[in-house]
Amino acid sequence: MKNKFFYVKKISIIFILKLIFTQTSIADVIKDFKVEGNNRVSNQTIIMFSNLNIGDDANNDILNEALKNLYYTDYFKEISISFDSGLLNIKVEENPIIQSVTINGIKSSRINEKIKEVTLKIEKYPFVENKINDQVLLIKNILKSNGYYFVDIKTSIKDNTNNTVNLTYDVELGEIAKIKKINFIGDKKFRDNSLRNVIISEESKFWKFLTNNKFLDTNRISADVSRLENYYLNRGYYNAVVKSTTGIITDEKQFELTFNIKAGNKFFFNNFEIINNNDYPIESVSKFQDKFNDLKGKKYSKKVVNNLVNELNEFILRNEFTFVNATYEEKTIDDSKIDIIINFDDLDKTFVERINIFGNFITDEKVIRNSLIVDEGDAFNEVLFNKSIQKVKAKNIFKTVEYKTQNKDNLNKIIDITVEEKATGEIFAGAGTGTTGSSLTAGLKENNYLGLGIKLDTNLNLTEDSIKGKFSILNPNYNNSDKSIKTSLESSTDDFMSTSGYKTNRTGFSIGTEFEQMDNLFINLDISNFYEDLVTTDSATSIVKKQEGNYIENLLKYSIKLNKLNQDFQPTDGYINNFSQTLPIYSDDLAIENSLTGSIYHSLGDNMVFSASYFLKTINSLEDNVRISKRVFVPSRRLRGFESGKIGPKDGTQYIGGNYATALNLSSTFPNVIFEKENIDLNFFIDMANVWEVDYNSSLDSSKIRSSTGIAINWFSGIGPLSFSYAIPLSEADSDVTEKFRFQIGTSF
Repeated sequence: MKNKFFYVKKISIIFILKLIFTQTSIADVIKDFKVEGNNRVSNQTIIMFSNLNIGDDANNDILNEALKNLYYTDYFKEISISFDSGLLNIKVEENPIIQSVTINGIKSSRINEKIKEVTLKIEKYPFVENKINDQVLLIKNILKSNGYYFVDIKTSIKDNTNNTVNLTYDVELGEIAKIKKINFIGDKKFRDNSLRNVIISEESKFWKFLTNNKFLDTNRISADVSRLENYYLNRGYYNAVVKSTTGIITDEKQFELTFNIKAGNKFFFNNFEIINNNDYPIESVSKFQDKFNDLKGKKYSKKVVNNLVNELNEFILRNEFTFVNATYEEKTIDDSKIDIIINFDDLDKTFVERINIFGNFITDEKVIRNSLIVDEGDAFNEVLFNKSIQKVKAKNIFKTVEYKTQNKDNLNKIIDITVEEKATGEIFAGAGTGTTGSSLTAGLKENNYLGLGIKLDTNLNLTEDSIKGKFSILNPNYNNSDKSIKTSLESSTDDFMSTSGYKTNRTGFSIGTEFEQMDNLFINLDISNFYEDLVTTDSATSIVKKQEGNYIENLLKYSIKLNKLNQDFQPTDGYINNFSQTLPIYSDDLAIENSLTGSIYHSLGDNMVFSASYFLKTINSLEDNVRISKRVFVPSRRLRGFESGKIGPKDGTQYIGGNYATALNLSSTFPNVIFEKENIDLNFFIDMANVWEVDYNSSLDSSKIRSSTGIAINWFSGIGPLSFSYAIPLSEADSDVTEKFRFQIGTSF
């Protein structure tokens, strides 16, 4: 509690006179107590608060300390203490109790809830008038974090007959404090637009009506400073610092925010040295020495060093050296060179006694605990625990995930994990336009249903020829284990009656599980059941007519995925590979489907990322022709510049897909190369793909590789991410249908 010594102004004259009067009795001891003036607080409680006991000396220092102790409680307005012939007399006047707290003038339920967390703490507590200002300050800080910098709060106090009071806060919010402009001055080295993409705070623009980042927030500015300094640290500027931040109020009652940056000289890696301070076999990590040596002469990056050292520590852990840890220190050689010294150190053998979790007001605590590699009772290893925190972040249901440790004793640690929840729902829509028609996609997602980490996904795809819908439920930690369970319902209609003489209706469900078999290696198993009705007309080809009828499929699908991405969302480094196979259990149509996909990402610096991805899919029948509805196509996102499903073998006028499909995609992101507005990235791409071969003679089966090149613009706007692409075909078959322009839009709620 603040202002604990306000009582000095209120010490009773009676108490002072009594102390003077009893100066000659300082050797006396307390033989008994007398308490007066109390109604709510009992005699025993008051004596306990004073910390006095029978037999204590009744000298001035002890009595003065007792007075302090009683005022500390905030239960008393006035206190006097007198001592006479072994009797200690304590006379009090009690403070009133806060009966209720009312806040007027705030319509936002979200802000009201935050304020209640503060004000309800004083309800039913003693009323101390000079401490109300502290509560007002706390309320103002909450409102400032939401952009209300010009707020005015008036407090009224109603005295009740039973020595209680009712508090009322009348709030005038005033104009919301928007950020009109963000400036970067000093030795900044980078363009303003690049730096604006680094920070959280945003300039107030009309399209940013869904974000609060355009409001001035001191906490957010502190985070911005850290982001800016890390940005420079990862781009060679070892001594970079944000010297100051200022916010100036304009005539429009808006703020102009300025960051003063001192970048300093650019530094480069010089030498790397690994020092073995224990019995760890240094020869087993020789490959890491080569990785470090490859960095010599390249610009300094804190992130690069951290990633390599973390990778080294993971390698050490996999070799069961639990209490060995690699750390590093940096040593500047001159104004442009840095040496990195890596040490192998013995860790203190400590264990996790308790893990506390805070901030999960919606999310069930088990959702977080099930993601932790290190559990209570396990040996503590910082590398493994950092990996645990990354797994929690990967759930994409928290804004921030942080932790701190405290030593209970030499052997045990207590870990506090603090999360900040975020909106986990998403609504998305997409559209494409081409020479033969248009398409529309829409859907809803929820990543934290009922706070249990359960993912719900509903999507609908409409084209001129088809309707496809799917609803799925994924529980990533089924029965509080590290295994997931997923079930889905699907229904689709493909109507090609007018063009190819057939129509299919397909409905089914699936259930499956996924689990991590080894580090970053995932196994997926699915069992599905589908019913399909294929109807034809006289205009259908003879092969298609033979396939008319009803089909039941019982399928087993398994997949193996190796995920080495640095992050699941917008990765910048690493790779991912996935192989899957679908086998018939009991089906009217016996066919085996194989799929192989993968991607690799590499950071080129300054937010430039190169990526390469591949796609291969095959389907082969064990007894007859592959049914027309099961043949494979190249996904539209893997071949821009061509209309989806309009390349490859044809039977008459119908694109029938093939037994084989493949694609290769190369792309590089160039942030803020052309556009002056923030949050806009330019992406250059080259797509190559083909669909070929059917198990009967078709009228057209081109083996020609299709390719295209173009640009894509990704705009992370206030209404959600928008993507625009323009592609020019480089090679095509005469029968292909092209589609140069495509766009997609999505947002969160």
